[in-house]
Amino acid sequence: MDSKDTRRQATLGKAQEALQNGDFADSLRLAEDLLLVEAADAEALYVAAVAARYLEQLDAAEAYLARLHTASPEYGRAWQEAGHLARARGETEQAIVAYARATQFNPALDASWRAQANLLEETGRTAEAQASHSQASRIATLPRELIAATHHLHEGRLLRAEEFCRHYLRGEPKHVEGMRLLAQIGMRLGILDDAEFLLESAVAFEPDNIQLRLDYIDVLRKRQKFDKARKEAEALYKRDPANPLFQSNLAIESMQTGDYDRAFELFDAVLARIPGDPATLTSRGHALKTTGKQEKAVEDYRAAFGARPYHGDAYYALANLKTYRFTDGEIASMREQIERPGLVFKDRVHLSFALGKAYEDREEYQDSFRFYEQGNTLKRNQTRYNADLMSAELATQREWCTPDLFAKHEGSGDSTPDPIFILGLPRAGSTLLEQILASHSQVDGTLELPNILALAHRLRGRKAGESRYPEILRDLTDEQLTKFGRDFIETTRIHRRDAPFFIDKMPNNFRHIGLIHLILPNARVIDARRDPMDCCFSGFKQLFAEGQEFTYGLTQIGRYYSDYVGLMEHWDEVLPGKVLRVQHEDILDDLEGQVRKMLDHCGLPFEQGCLDFHKTDRAVRTASSEQVRRPINRSGQGAWKPFAPWLDELKTALGDLA
Repeated sequence: MDSKDTRRQATLGKAQEALQNGDFADSLRLAEDLLLVEAADAEALYVAAVAARYLEQLDAAEAYLARLHTASPEYGRAWQEAGHLARARGETEQAIVAYARATQFNPALDASWRAQANLLEETGRTAEAQASHSQASRIATLPRELIAATHHLHEGRLLRAEEFCRHYLRGEPKHVEGMRLLAQIGMRLGILDDAEFLLESAVAFEPDNIQLRLDYIDVLRKRQKFDKARKEAEALYKRDPANPLFQSNLAIESMQTGDYDRAFELFDAVLARIPGDPATLTSRGHALKTTGKQEKAVEDYRAAFGARPYHGDAYYALANLKTYRFTDGEIASMREQIERPGLVFKDRVHLSFALGKAYEDREEYQDSFRFYEQGNTLKRNQTRYNADLMSAELATQREWCTPDLFAKHEGSGDSTPDPIFILGLPRAGSTLLEQILASHSQVDGTLELPNILALAHRLRGRKAGESRYPEILRDLTDEQLTKFGRDFIETTRIHRRDAPFFIDKMPNNFRHIGLIHLILPNARVIDARRDPMDCCFSGFKQLFAEGQEFTYGLTQIGRYYSDYVGLMEHWDEVLPGKVLRVQHEDILDDLEGQVRKMLDHCGLPFEQGCLDFHKTDRAVRTASSEQVRRPINRSGQGAWKPFAPWLDELKTALGDLA
């Protein structure tokens, strides 16, 4: 922690102590000092809002909360304070809504549950009041360590949450809620194998705990163990086939295993019981899009926000088709909804990106950039991506993955030639390359497989803040490397059909080419490369389902692209001939020549189907799904140029590459 952070923590601590001691004026003064340094400091805004309310400066408290909701829309304590403020003003209904939102974002806020229960009782809503009382009672029975861990988890302090949770579980190793909570932390940290083990064990202890089983299905899906996830969802469904929650879960898992007929049948069953349910309509729309039924997908997306006008997911799904054009009425509705003060973070982000696309299509580039920037700023503040840490991480690959390392392990690893890794940056044309190669009779297209990233994560070790990877590569034995390669082949088999080769299209694998070569020396690697400005700006415009945090800022994505190019130059130097670079613009200029070059690199004979890739009948699950179903085109080339007046940050970050 640098001196600036140390001073901030010291001042914040004094402000919090003054608040607890009832010295509200001093607490507010100290919080204001912090806000002069960082106007969006969420913790300082929270202290200021509470202190102002106790000082009966209610308008000032409301102003601090408005800033806090903008800076940190899902901060549960902020909504709890909004409930207290509304209650102080006698605004009962507003208070109930605020308390409900507080518990949505942090279910361990017992004060919100209790206040909500009391207000609901006062207004005669006894059933809802009883439910809130039950939640408050449940929290009261939880160990203090787990309550603290829950607060840390939902306020973004994952390592502190893990510390509290592990400390408690050392004394109570079979406490099911503790295990579930630690698994939640693991999922957020990307440690999915540990999360799976914890939930599998917890389910064995309490097989009738529905929340546990739902969490277990969730982690299995994240680990892309789709068959196993579907079996678990099927077991839940059999308990109560008429339960819409169980129907919906099984529909989603059926989609993941490619059984779209069953998925559509189940989505229809949910909609028969809950007509117009926006989440189900949106999910069914995703399934329709994935299977190439775009017109029907559009109908479902439009029906979803017809039922819930602020349902940002459906608006963004339309924008993400890349081919849809919003009507005047739809744009007006989005503009109206995005101004709603109570709009949740996810909907605000989705609407921002959708409006960016809507105005781009209308060639109203200033408004378009404003909304793209708004969505990216929200995501950037949420993810807190650190470009310096990423640069340092990639530099360690150059430091440790040397010719000596590869010479030491010559002949190790699993010799299977099956995998073809297509990697690079997202939005660089990797989906097009995958579609071309997957149109070959000897190649299976799969997904962006997480296996290499998961292995790299395991090799980092468990010590918080320290990583043994990639340094640990020099200490691994040939037997370990061979086992890692064999495990990769076995665990990815579930995604394959009958072809001898298969594609792993995880773009971030470019960080781990050294590891890939050590465990799978005969794997082919293709680097999908695109014009830097086109690639980076396309990434900036894209809202990714998860990961790719570097895309949410022009400086961040420019630096990442520059670091990527530097690392790829390193791989070319230490593993000459390992990587085939395919420039997207060369594909546009000479499709057949580039296709033949890729097939030669993979040791495959030429097939006409690779040139007719847009006719291939396969599900495509990325943002480019509709684009790769059309013949080769230049629609995305130079798309950044109309936005040039606002892209100086990106050009500066790219330097000579721009």
